[in-house]
Amino acid sequence: MSDGDSTDKLRRPVLRVENLRTEFRLRSATVVAVDEVSFTVHTGECLGLVGESGCGKSTTGLSIMRLLPRIGHITGGRVMLGERDLTALPEPEMRRVRGNDVAMIFQDPMTSLNPTSTIGVQVAEPLRIHFGTPKRAAAARALEMLDLVGVPNPRERMDDYPHQLSGGLRQRVMIAMALTAQPQLLIADEPTTALDVTIQAQILDLLDRLREELSMAVLLITHDMGVIAGRTDRVMVMYAGKTVESSSTGELFETTRHPYAKALLESVPQLTSSSSALLPTIPGQPPDLANLTGGCRFAPRCRHAQPDCSGAEPPLEDLQSGHLVACFHPVGSVPESVASDQPTPAVQLSLVQRVRAVLGVTSEPPPDAEAPDGAAPHEDERDQQPVLVEIDRLVKEYPIRRGLGLGLGPAASSVKAVSGISLTIHRGETFGLAGESGCGKTTLGRIVAGHEHPTAGTVRIDGREILRLKGAELRRGRREQQLMFQDPYASLNPRMRVGAIIREPLMVQGSGSRRQQWERVAELLDEIGLSRRAMDLYPHEFSGGQRQRIGLARALALNPGLIVADEPVSALDVSIQSQILNLMKRLQRDHGLTYMVVSHDLSVLRYLSDTIGVMYLGKLVEYGPADSVYTAPAHPYTHGLIQTIPVPDPKVERAKRTAAVRGELPSPVNPPSGCRFRTRCPLAQELCAEAEPPMRVFGPGHVAACHFPLQQPTAQEPPAGVQLSAADASSDA
Repeated sequence: MSDGDSTDKLRRPVLRVENLRTEFRLRSATVVAVDEVSFTVHTGECLGLVGESGCGKSTTGLSIMRLLPRIGHITGGRVMLGERDLTALPEPEMRRVRGNDVAMIFQDPMTSLNPTSTIGVQVAEPLRIHFGTPKRAAAARALEMLDLVGVPNPRERMDDYPHQLSGGLRQRVMIAMALTAQPQLLIADEPTTALDVTIQAQILDLLDRLREELSMAVLLITHDMGVIAGRTDRVMVMYAGKTVESSSTGELFETTRHPYAKALLESVPQLTSSSSALLPTIPGQPPDLANLTGGCRFAPRCRHAQPDCSGAEPPLEDLQSGHLVACFHPVGSVPESVASDQPTPAVQLSLVQRVRAVLGVTSEPPPDAEAPDGAAPHEDERDQQPVLVEIDRLVKEYPIRRGLGLGLGPAASSVKAVSGISLTIHRGETFGLAGESGCGKTTLGRIVAGHEHPTAGTVRIDGREILRLKGAELRRGRREQQLMFQDPYASLNPRMRVGAIIREPLMVQGSGSRRQQWERVAELLDEIGLSRRAMDLYPHEFSGGQRQRIGLARALALNPGLIVADEPVSALDVSIQSQILNLMKRLQRDHGLTYMVVSHDLSVLRYLSDTIGVMYLGKLVEYGPADSVYTAPAHPYTHGLIQTIPVPDPKVERAKRTAAVRGELPSPVNPPSGCRFRTRCPLAQELCAEAEPPMRVFGPGHVAACHFPLQQPTAQEPPAGVQLSAADASSDA
């Protein structure tokens, strides 16, 4: 085939969406979730749909697949797959299209996979349904697909059930199912939202490779601007059901024109974001699509809004060479806007430093932006604060028992979740705990919060060993530490009103009279920025960000000294994420809170944390001041995590050839000998398999456990509470 023929094929439209309109018909109103949206996806191209929750991204994908709920209806426009209009196909014919010509990867693979069927059966299912492939041939093809998407030991995994796989492996199985029939178009709806940065990078690398090998068009739906920057050819930004900006990826990131798209980019925490400055946020909430008042839908939240913005809805216009923008006053069109939107010298330096950090170029960290009133104390001041949490040689193992599946037999082995961790957390600081899923960080957080009992070791909070408290003393002790859960919806009782949910800890502890309790609930709602009318509403009536605020209010009800926050913003849009992070900062300042934040998002931890701990397979592999750990990591695992963080800069993202940390996390039942990271480490040598690396000092308060570190050790003293000897960190219970 000639180069010209290849180019023509590359540019052949696979999907054309023309003026798509999708409505949800409720009893009291009609919600227009997708309003006159048009776009095209070509062969081998990846188009990114980006925007906040509720902007219409997922509804667009479901409309293409004709998988809307009963109240959803396509009321206008066309969805052209080649020469076929999918909106006009009868349902039996549409069933033949789904999974065959168009496939979809859903956000949560655990709820999308059948828990009662084996992996092999589910991956082979599209072939048997669409082509009538015999069972044996379909199984052979399923094995090929599992191998193609990088599932280790695919023949063994064929007989596994979804619950036996990690999140990354389940997502690979979903991709294998979607690609079994080699579709023309793949719709990936938030395919990596709940995954660690390492697994996310591997999944995205896989999608890129398969897109190239199979000449497949991809529609990537996400709110992660870093993912958009590195993985898409073109971007379409949606807001309140409308397209507000669309262009090539490089053009959009270099010259963002719509105020909403620019605000989304500014809300992303950067590796060099000053922890003493508040993150930019988008004020207010998206409009109620059932009660639109006319004019620009973003105008009530837009800092560039002018009087004419409320009079009419701006049309989507081509400003320059296919760069479409729906705005009367695009960014850069007015001199004052240009001046107000130019980054300050400190921010410009931060961008340079971010690029250097991602590419592995060392340089001095940029100066911090001016700290707001009441900002977090300086590092030296924090060190002078008393120690609030002392963790000493902590071990947690979960026995795996033989028997009749009832957990009643003798222990055959154990899951080594936490293996000899020692550290301290000072009063008033934020300690960030990073690592992949399965490394033990959530288990450690639950032990500190008093929700788990360790196998060995001690945890002291304010000098008291909390694991030995009993009766009334235990009840009083538990007031001091509270847990903020990852999923606010699952942790809030759906049958209780919000007021009762926040009041419940006060009732359990017998704190104050009934009147005082309700007054305290009202105060907390004021503090988290919700109306007092929220008392009478149920959790399902709130957005994800609002529910996370409610969870934070409940954690604050008893005035605790310590809050353990488990992935507090992992499932939120960047705009909502920045609001929650700023709220946590303000509450810490106002109440002298101490945070232990558990997260796999290192950008979030970089912004929130004073001190960082990195866990791998139950071990603490690096610990120290956040600035030192991020600018000069000593452990290869920490360096790999930092390198893998998606950056909202196409040039930087595309300079990354592959994921920095490869492979799957080994089993915590039988961890590798010596250094547990050696099976995935590019620097591993024989010594790493023979001996466990001791903790060594790499700067003030900065230690790491590695035989071949990336930095030269120093002769300084280790931070208080951290053991240097590998023998002291033994996992023997």
